[in-house]
Amino acid sequence: MSSERTTDAGRVHFTPAAAHAAMCEIIGRIGYSPREQKLLADHMLDAALCGYEYSGMPKVLELAGTAKAQLPKVPPRVVHETPVSALIDGGNTVGMLVVDDATDKVIARASEHGFAVVGVFNTYMTGRSSYFVERIAQAGLIGMHTVASFPIVAPPGAARPAIGTNPIAFGFPTAGDPLVIDLGTSAFMMTELALVERRGGLLPEGVAIDADGQPTRDPSAARRGALLHFAGYRGFAIGLAMQALGVMAGAMKSPNQDCGYLLLAMRPDLLVPLEDYRRELTATLDRIRSVPLQEGATGIRIPSERSFRERRRLQEEGISIDRRIWEMLQAIGR
Repeated sequence: MSSERTTDAGRVHFTPAAAHAAMCEIIGRIGYSPREQKLLADHMLDAALCGYEYSGMPKVLELAGTAKAQLPKVPPRVVHETPVSALIDGGNTVGMLVVDDATDKVIARASEHGFAVVGVFNTYMTGRSSYFVERIAQAGLIGMHTVASFPIVAPPGAARPAIGTNPIAFGFPTAGDPLVIDLGTSAFMMTELALVERRGGLLPEGVAIDADGQPTRDPSAARRGALLHFAGYRGFAIGLAMQALGVMAGAMKSPNQDCGYLLLAMRPDLLVPLEDYRRELTATLDRIRSVPLQEGATGIRIPSERSFRERRRLQEEGISIDRRIWEMLQAIGR
């Protein structure tokens, strides 16, 4: 495998091209076709470039290790559709592939009809929701992606998990980079927990409980117990809304009856001309950035701006991962 890399304080550094090639080679070892290798590596490399290391190259370990990947799979298929909607049975195919295709479908239908909604069930591991809603926004549409996932988060007062981390993401076209908002409803995300666990680290205070319902910073104990919601009951309420949208996306048709993924797209010109929308949203963001700051503050951080800056920087400088993670990746399939 060809990869340009140097070592520095336990890190392994890659150019973006070398990281992409390395991921394709490793993903190929676990049975994915060249087309699938590229789509998966595209998704995970973008996460790494945007500054989310745990959703980048280390995600290949999750891809290789998840029990669902060992179960039989069939090609995804549309089981119900109208001119503005489609419901897709993912066939137990990894979600980064299925939702990629669903994003193409929702963009095409919304571009033609003004509005579209696509649901996906019987899939897993869809990756970063922002990856999909950014594509929708780049197509001149407003996009939303919701996830209802397997139970790993405990509602306030509960000693056991009841719903998933259940993120929600939005994409909005502007005169420049899209406005992308992507947040999980848990206080900590499961993919990041897996990376902390592999590194032998500790979780932040107040984000997890163990199997006895007691607070813990041990990621392995949290895996046996539960994560918590951000902002307590408010986070739970938003997560519950995502679970309800997951039901609309066909979650009850999934083997575990928990996981449903919804994509929504709409043309701004259903109400206002697209260019007017771009211009006014850009002006709104500029007004927000211009408000007076508190003492010590350096600026107003608009969601997604940091990620876009990181992407531009790391496309030039390359990315790095923990040496122990790289050694685990090299061992996959051997």
